[in-house]
Amino acid sequence: MAYTAGDTILDDEFNTFVTPSTSPFGYNHIAGVGATVYGLGQAEIPPVVAADNTVTAAQWNALLTGMANVGSHTNDSLTARTAVTAGDTIGIKAAIVADLASLAAEVAGGSTSATDLTTSSALQTVTTGSEGWNSTATQEVTATFANANNMRFFFNAGGKIRVTVGISAAAESSKDTSFKDLGTALGNLDINSLTSTRSGSGETLTTNGLANGFQDLNTGYAVLIKLTSDNSNYTGNHIVMSAKTGGGDGDSGNATSITIKMVATDGAADDQYTAGNLNSVAAAAKDTPKMVTKLFTITPNTDGGLDPVYGISGSAATSNTVS
Repeated sequence: MAYTAGDTILDDEFNTFVTPSTSPFGYNHIAGVGATVYGLGQAEIPPVVAADNTVTAAQWNALLTGMANVGSHTNDSLTARTAVTAGDTIGIKAAIVADLASLAAEVAGGSTSATDLTTSSALQTVTTGSEGWNSTATQEVTATFANANNMRFFFNAGGKIRVTVGISAAAESSKDTSFKDLGTALGNLDINSLTSTRSGSGETLTTNGLANGFQDLNTGYAVLIKLTSDNSNYTGNHIVMSAKTGGGDGDSGNATSITIKMVATDGAADDQYTAGNLNSVAAAAKDTPKMVTKLFTITPNTDGGLDPVYGISGSAATSNTVS
């Protein structure tokens, strides 16, 4: 219903600001447990259940404070409000409806404007055992959450899983450089709630699956990006980054883990020279480098008012193979 200044806010009207789990959503669905793209794991506000109950100043202030905290975290501009005391006239009802709708959109979008985030140091660093693999190098890293709700809350609040790819080589050859350049072009691969992004640029974008985010993943690997080298003589070399969820039944609503896979392929198929070859080429001139995959998290923090916030419970390097 429409509200004007001076209207009496009834108990059931207050409940509609707090409880609905269908659009237009109430605060508890947006900021509490919620479901899928809704929910931040914040304390929920008890509704005024009985008819003709008085809506107390404490209940109003709990709603206003909760909305302000979510707005601060998501950088959403809400109606300016101050705390109320018993007996105050509430002249802010219409704006609450609009502000709840705005907060719902921010959270459903993965809180992409949130800046109250903390980037971890490298949680896992996976390095190929030796240089000189001839076909592919595969590395997988996994981040695990305590439960499915914590995982949803993390991504809904703007949390990200980040992976970078680099190389390690005793002496950098042209082939080594082709793989280093692919890692640079990837930059930070960030998996968000609804999409993924890369901070790098360049090389040949062969497959673009960056429209996939956490909410799109399941137990089968989805390709997020394939980059192919544009370096002379090595245009067959490429890296493919894929991701999947696991735990629970594996889909994004019930999953408790996310795994990112990096596959580097030496498409040039020119194996390293052996010592004593007649062409007088250095033995390691066409070696492939050690590939290095690193895992990071970008975790919501309490600076803007969200409390509690949710992060991973553990991480692991789950594979490191060559062929």
